[in-house]
Amino acid sequence: MILLESHNYIIQTTLAEKCIKPSSLDVQFVDFDGVRFHLSTPERKTSLLLSMNIRCWDELVKYGVDDVLKREYGALVKASPEPDYNISLEIDLEQVPPEGEEREAYLKSIALLKRNALAAPFEVAFKAQKQLESAGSGQGELMALHYRDEEVIYVQASPDRVTVIFSTTFREETDRIFGKVFLQEFVDARRLPTIQSAPQVLYTTREPPLEIRHVPGLVDSEDVGYVTFVLFPRHFANPAVAAATISHIQLFRDYLHYHIKCSKAYMHSRMRHRVSEFQKVLNRAKTEVAVIDRKTASGRTMTSR
Repeated sequence: MILLESHNYIIQTTLAEKCIKPSSLDVQFVDFDGVRFHLSTPERKTSLLLSMNIRCWDELVKYGVDDVLKREYGALVKASPEPDYNISLEIDLEQVPPEGEEREAYLKSIALLKRNALAAPFEVAFKAQKQLESAGSGQGELMALHYRDEEVIYVQASPDRVTVIFSTTFREETDRIFGKVFLQEFVDARRLPTIQSAPQVLYTTREPPLEIRHVPGLVDSEDVGYVTFVLFPRHFANPAVAAATISHIQLFRDYLHYHIKCSKAYMHSRMRHRVSEFQKVLNRAKTEVAVIDRKTASGRTMTSR
């Protein structure tokens, strides 16, 4: 099992290199979920501009993403982002902490830009759950993040829990089969005594969970699956646990489809290896035809037609 990292590796390594040797830079790249980044030096070599464009930015603004990013990055957030991007950070390499653990932590925090932006609705839901728990009744707002073209994350707080629902689309028949196996394993694994404290996981195909059945525009297809995570107060009891929960649950969709692709690649490699072994067996089974030269009394070679 491979766990994906929450931070962007390209941002982290590029910033680390430029801290050691500043130089001109202009690079664009795409992260998971189609999030676009632009890292450049528009003014001088020691001033880097990191910009991000995320599909669900307008929805994140409603859930307080500006406050979260100002809390995490402070003066680094530019008042006016770069054109075609939603948020820009201006990083002065001369103000970066000295080399060591402090610098690594600083650069990693910048590489967590996408993670911190997507954390906004989860933080809202965690606060709402505590308020509803004190009130003893009620239901929080159903927050929807259309972070991909055909897929949505729904987050809703209740007095005793926070429900997170992923809608995911399997474009191929084999992906749907692999996905069903993986997701059923998520459901069954919680029965083990060692992980009883893990969030409850529910999986359905085609029929959406009760919490979102009233939402318009849901696709009725066998290619669409819904995965529900039930987070209880123990999963966000303190800031450190809450941060880890947000980081892990954000990457669920990428984790699922990444491992589906890895499984398919492994099976294809095993199939190619098996075919190669069968070909060797068939080649060894072929009988060699003895060739006998027949000659006439005068010495000419006889040929058969």
